[in-house]
Amino acid sequence: MPAARTVLLTGAAGGLGTLMRELLPAYGYELRLLDVRPVEGAPDAITADLADLDALREAVRGVDAIIHLAGISLEAPFEKILKANIEGTYHLYEAARQEGVGRVVFASSNHAVGFTPRPEGDAPLPPESLIPVHTPRRPDTFYGLSKSFGEDLAQFYWDKHGLETVSVRIGSCFAEPTSVRMLSVWMSPADGARLFHAALTAQGVGHTVVYGSSANTRLWWDLTSARALGYEPQDDSEPYAEKLIAEQGELDPSDPAHNHLGGPFVTDPPIWPY
Repeated sequence: MPAARTVLLTGAAGGLGTLMRELLPAYGYELRLLDVRPVEGAPDAITADLADLDALREAVRGVDAIIHLAGISLEAPFEKILKANIEGTYHLYEAARQEGVGRVVFASSNHAVGFTPRPEGDAPLPPESLIPVHTPRRPDTFYGLSKSFGEDLAQFYWDKHGLETVSVRIGSCFAEPTSVRMLSVWMSPADGARLFHAALTAQGVGHTVVYGSSANTRLWWDLTSARALGYEPQDDSEPYAEKLIAEQGELDPSDPAHNHLGGPFVTDPPIWPY
């Protein structure tokens, strides 16, 4: 697949969408923005709901690829998750299929495997201790369950229709990590843009699942499949470690919120406010 140039960015008004619409144009992309809410500072952005297949078909028409960030990004009642994350993602894939779009980069999540025990041992972990992408999915919430569905949907559309997807199991993409757990799963915004660019331009991805994080000293998961796309992370959360550990203490291995990959999502997940 040649380097995509016109990319539909769904969820463009959200936190990650805002970061990517600022960073991705430097890689040569022309972004077409979509969100259910107006996108601040972008009067040409498309305001549409993922339930509206006709609007989605119009939005994807003529683009080279899609970065799909839209949907609910925290826990919510199943009915809301069903509409936004499950049915909405299906509608997007159908629109992409009908309009002949060749590739989707799907924002999956580490919460698709959130009940996976985190690795034991001191950082940095040896490669054999890192969690591989083929670990059995163990979602920690309805939200995580919807990301598991999205990965299966992506596989189906590749096998059935030849629509390629890179599913990125994103950790936490913020300007800097805000918790001790996040030291292991943090992805800097700059590395996020690097990973999305690699996912858009790598050849012959079929359906590829990757973890999305920086090259953290305290990394818990295996970045091999992401690196195979051409991703070369440049950042590390370790400069933030001393301050965060002094404030919050080390992770307690007896606490279920600390000894599973999904962190507090396994015990007391944050709730979608809308």
